[in-house]
Amino acid sequence: MHTKLRDLGAGSTGIVDGFSKADPAYRDRLLSMGLTKGTSFEVIRVAPLGDPVEIRLRGFSLSLRKDEADAILVRRA
Repeated sequence: MHTKLRDLGAGSTGIVDGFSKADPAYRDRLLSMGLTKGTSFEVIRVAPLGDPVEIRLRGFSLSLRKDEADAILVRRA
């Protein structure tokens, strides 16, 4: 079962499972940032209103806006 990245809380881990039917420009941008299917990550922190979400993957930290996090489908690790 997959969920959206923005629904995970700080300290959660997961694996990128795909992308929602969002704007293709978002998908291309997220792929270029290393968010490819099968990539594992950890949610480092989430701002109080949910924007931005900071994750750690592939040895670096990445901050995503709500719209970007909403486009990423994940499964919990």
